[in-house]
Amino acid sequence: MRSILKKLLDGEISLEDAEREIRLWGIEEISDIVKLDFSRELRKNLPEVIFAERKDNETLRNTVEKAIERSSRAIISRVREDQMSIIDEFREKYDVISSPYSRVIVIRKRGYKPPSTGGRIGIITAGTSDVPIAEEVRLIAEEAGCKVIRVYDAGIASLKRSIDAVRRVLSDDVDVIVVVAGMEGMLPSIVASLVDVLVIGLPTSVGYGLGGGGVSALYSMLQSCSPGIVVVNIDNSVGAAYAAISVANRAAIGRE
Repeated sequence: MRSILKKLLDGEISLEDAEREIRLWGIEEISDIVKLDFSRELRKNLPEVIFAERKDNETLRNTVEKAIERSSRAIISRVREDQMSIIDEFREKYDVISSPYSRVIVIRKRGYKPPSTGGRIGIITAGTSDVPIAEEVRLIAEEAGCKVIRVYDAGIASLKRSIDAVRRVLSDDVDVIVVVAGMEGMLPSIVASLVDVLVIGLPTSVGYGLGGGGVSALYSMLQSCSPGIVVVNIDNSVGAAYAAISVANRAAIGRE
């Protein structure tokens, strides 16, 4: 985009030509089936997340390469085990940021670091089994320049742990809290009753039997009588992260 604006300032192209080039700049066709939205980073402060789960290895490789070329980084979600060989190829040229628990992976050009925005996000999980989804939220939030305060395994089976977790994130003056829970999904309601910041309920597919697979957790969060909760879909770490980032970064602007 900088090169387009420079050509306009230098009189090499007209205003109409610049408008047309900027519109075309935003979308790039990687293949017959992949079109990346590169202007999303201007709107959202993050590049388009590459959904890996249903992509073949060659499509994934080409998409990630193009994303790094244009944006200096790529965020990849729901990476399959058999796709890790593709990720390992990128380690030779780029920095690869991951968590042993999650299926979100960030790949950056060497030396690139996202600028800090000043946004502060708390993440609390009910159980250890919820950590993989929570770690996906963390990776995306940190890539957006937010500080993340994590407290894991703070479920309501031991209410003191839940209260201690709330105390911990509030001591860092967080702007928003993502609460990750499966099973009966009650933790977001407990947290929301104790804080004056937005709580994002993120149900996970942890659980079994009647209402298992995250269904009970989702219903419980949607039916919460504790005000100040919004809810995303089951295992939707990307949606929860983007929502939290939007809140935290706007709050950070207000502090300036």
